[in-house]
Parts: sequence; structure tokens; C-alpha cells
Amino acid sequence: QVQLVESGGGLVQAGGSLRLSCAASGRTVSSYVMGWFRQAPGKEREFVAAINWSGGSTYYADSVKGRFTISRDNAKNTVYLQMNSLKPEDTAVYYCAAPPRPYGTIVAVTTTHYNYWGQGTQVTVSS
Repeated sequence: QVQLVESGGGLVQAGGSLRLSCAASGRTVSSYVMGWFRQAPGKEREFVAAINWSGGSTYYADSVKGRFTISRDNAKNTVYLQMNSLKPEDTAVYYCAAPPRPYGTIVAVTTTHYNYWGQGTQVTVSS
């Protein structure tokens, strides 16, 4: 079992930045693709970014490409999401997720690719 805990959310003005963290416990996730998703009120959970086991490959949704950066520190069993140039439409609860098996493709853009989810952290961007 993997437990994931997100942190770092908050209220920020448009154009600002936040850094989200996702700390894993229960099992090392150093061999796993890790993903970030978000869910706005009344909308489905959507893919944001994914990173491969080494951190050498990343994949982003078009809506965040060039503004968000996913990274990981395997020694700390932690994944990060640096969010810059935030927009009001980025407002959502952000979740990190881990798949059931190690390695795999980083083009894992649907929720069905992932078994383990954190509780989420709220990001609110004011205009």
C-alpha cells in the first residue's frame, strides 16, 4: 500500500506561483511513474503532469505546458509540482497519484492508470 499526502496549496493572485509537494509513505515510489491531476467544482478530474521513475522524462497537459514543472526527489520519496504564472482557471483541488505497478509510460493521462491517490490540496487563484 502507498499513502500519498499533498501539501502546499493555498490562495494566490493571478500571475503568482505555488509549489505543491506529494509525500509518499508505506512503500518507496522511486520506481514508479507519478502523476498530478486536478478537479475543479462540477468538473471531472483531469490530468496535469506525469514524471517517470528517474525524473528524466515528463509529460504535461497542454493547458499547463510552459507554466508548470513536475519533479521528484526519490531520496525523499516526494514529488513536486511547481506552478508559475497561475491563472484563475487553474483553481482546483490538486491530487497526486501512483500507479499499481513500477515503471510504465508517462503518457498516463487517465485516472484509470492510477491506483493510489492523495486527499488533495486546494489551489485557489484570484483574478
